Amino acid sequence: MLMFSRVGIPKEVLTDQGTPFMSRVMKELCKLLGIKQLKTSVYHPQTDGLVERFNKTLKSMLRKAIDKDGRNWDLLLPYLMFSIREVPQASTGFSPFELLYGRHPRGLLDVVKETWEQETTPYHSVVEHISQMQDRMEAVMPLVRDYMRKAQEAQRYSYNKNARVRVFQPGDRVLVLVPTVENKFLATWQGPYEVMGKIGEVNYKVSQPGRRKPEQTYHINLLKPWKDREVLVALKPTDLPITDPEVNISDTLSVHQKAEVKVFLRQNREVFSAIPGRTQIIRHDIITEPGKKVCLKPYRVPEARRQAIKTEVEKMLKLGVIEESHSEWNSPIVLVPKPDGSIRFCNDFRKLNCISKFDTYPMPRVDELIERLGKARYLTTLDLTKGYWQVPLTDQAREKT
Repeated sequence: MLMFSRVGIPKEVLTDQGTPFMSRVMKELCKLLGIKQLKTSVYHPQTDGLVERFNKTLKSMLRKAIDKDGRNWDLLLPYLMFSIREVPQASTGFSPFELLYGRHPRGLLDVVKETWEQETTPYHSVVEHISQMQDRMEAVMPLVRDYMRKAQEAQRYSYNKNARVRVFQPGDRVLVLVPTVENKFLATWQGPYEVMGKIGEVNYKVSQPGRRKPEQTYHINLLKPWKDREVLVALKPTDLPITDPEVNISDTLSVHQKAEVKVFLRQNREVFSAIPGRTQIIRHDIITEPGKKVCLKPYRVPEARRQAIKTEVEKMLKLGVIEESHSEWNSPIVLVPKPDGSIRFCNDFRKLNCISKFDTYPMPRVDELIERLGKARYLTTLDLTKGYWQVPLTDQAREKT
């Protein structure tokens, strides 16, 4: 009532869901005075951002003012409020005092200026003062509305430039971003909960059994869709399927030659298949220095690449080239872009290589190879499909990879 006695009784009041505003006394007061009570959704201070931004400004000023004496901060509030009310606001272009009373406030600097200039304030009657104030307000309000419109347009563009449209339907399962019980400054995704319905354009009513309030209204920025994990079932290993090879046959061949090539490819389709095979002749072993192990933390992966990693892992599990492991060894994965724009899935084995023993193998000289192939009529190259996957590892080496 102290506030209403100064500025009048409003038609609407927007508040957060604090205990004083949600009390029965506040509801009865609004009902008695004919005030429509509007409340914000929980954990979304942007709804009443004007008040929250003012609180931030006031706290910042208090923090600087009580640097030396923090016990008497309440005595500084009137002086800080006076300084805020007499300074023009960025969005409106006028001070809050001017918009409320229609005149410029007489501040401390004005007192000093009058003392220096020794000017007397001209006398005006009450009627003249009221008339002048009305004229000033009529002249000021169009400017205020124009300033506010431009400021709000700029703020809305800045806030929504990266926004995208999201819609939930009743029955959808969602996660909710709320503070933890232990620390209100630490927010985590909790749930899943069920969407009961839509309230307004951006708020949703969510059923959250087991919490203090079984039903709560949340802003859409605090919600994200829940996705069930896919259940992985252990299956008995089977032989890899052999498909018809995908081979580009030259158009320069005759019809008969193309037919011969197709017959040859069909007879040897396990060799020309795009699915990697597996040799049974030899197994690869990794010999490391005794007593040394490599266990590195996973590298941070951009959110946009996580789906590519998941797809690649599922593909390798299906082919049987990887398996679930609980080894003490770990080398992080890295994604290497290919020239064609695709992604190569690799492991960073540099630390493992540093403690591994290598077999000496003489590399051929390039100039000798050129001399040997110089008189050849046909040059044939062999490119294995994922050659590393076709050589199985020993049980000891599996733990290290």
